[in-house]
Amino acid sequence: MNRRTIIIAIVALAVAAGLAAWAAGLFGSGREDTLRLYGNVDVREVDMAFRVSGRIASIPVDEGERVKPGQLIATIDPAPIADRVAQASAAVGQAQANLAKAVNGARAQDIAQARARVDAAAVAHDYAQKQYDRRQPLVASGTISRASWDEAVANLRQAEARLVEARQALDLLEAGTRVEDIAAVRAQLANAQAQRGGAVTDLRDARLVAPSDGIVLTRAMEPGAIAQPGQTVMTIALTRPMRVRAYVGEPNLGRVAPGMKVEVRTDGSDKVYHGTIGFISPRAEFTPKSVETEDLRTDLVYRMRIIVSDPDERLRQGQPVTVTVPGARAAS
Repeated sequence: MNRRTIIIAIVALAVAAGLAAWAAGLFGSGREDTLRLYGNVDVREVDMAFRVSGRIASIPVDEGERVKPGQLIATIDPAPIADRVAQASAAVGQAQANLAKAVNGARAQDIAQARARVDAAAVAHDYAQKQYDRRQPLVASGTISRASWDEAVANLRQAEARLVEARQALDLLEAGTRVEDIAAVRAQLANAQAQRGGAVTDLRDARLVAPSDGIVLTRAMEPGAIAQPGQTVMTIALTRPMRVRAYVGEPNLGRVAPGMKVEVRTDGSDKVYHGTIGFISPRAEFTPKSVETEDLRTDLVYRMRIIVSDPDERLRQGQPVTVTVPGARAAS
C-alpha cells in the first residue's frame, strides 16, 4: 500500500468519523463527560394593553428602546376617571354620615322636643276630658244641644289620639335606630367604598408600565387614539430572564438533570455564555423542524429550558445556539 493510498484511507476515516459524530451529536455527543445539544433562544413577547378605555395621552418610548420593570410606557387621559373617583368619594362621605347618624341615634334636642309635644298633647287631652265630663250630665237633661255634646266627644277622641302619637314618637327617639336599619346603612357605605375602590383602580390602570426588562418591538397606537380595553398599544420583547429552548434525545435523557450548569455558544462568535438547566419536559415530542435533519425527522426528543445567567446584546431571541453540558452524566 503506497503513501497516497494511506493518506486517502486516513482522510476517508476522518470524514466518516466526523459525519458520525455530527449525526450523533445533534441531540448529544457520545463522550462520557460532555454532552452537546442544539436549540434556539426563546422568543418571549408580550402585547401591552390598557385595562380601561380612554384617549391615549402619551407614549414616551419608541420602537427599539429598552425598558426597565415598572417604567412608564403609555398613559391614558386621567381626567374622566378622576371625576369618577371624586364622585365616588362624595358618595362614600354621604354614606359615612348616614351611618354615623344611625349609630348615634336622636340628638338630645330632638328628644326634648318630643317630650314637649307629649306634654302639650297631655294638656290638650286633659282639657278635652274636662269638657267631656262637664257636658255629659247636661246632655241627658237637654240643657245643652246634641251638637255641643258630639263636639266634646270628638275633641276628646282627637286629644287621645294625639297623645298616643306623641308618646310613640318619643319612644322611637329614645329607643334609637333599629339594628336592621343600621345594617342597611352599613351596606350602603360598603357599596360606596367598593365603587370608589374600582374608580381608583381604573385611575391607576390609566398608566401602562413595563412588566420586565425588554425592547419595544412595535407601537401599534399613537397619542390621541382611543384605546379600548385589551387593545394592543405596543409589543415588548422580554430580555430578562433570557431563556434557551434546547432538545435532548431519549438516549441521552438520563445524562442531564435540572440544576446542571451549561455553556451556550452562538454561530460566528467565540463568546461563551453560562446557564443552568431549569426544566426538562416530562413529555416527549417529535423533533422540531428548527433542529431536525432528514435522518432524525421522526425521532422523539425532550424539550429543555435553560436560563442564561450572563446574556448580552449579541444573544438575541430566536437565534440558534449550541449548548454544551460539561458535567453530563456518563452514557450508560
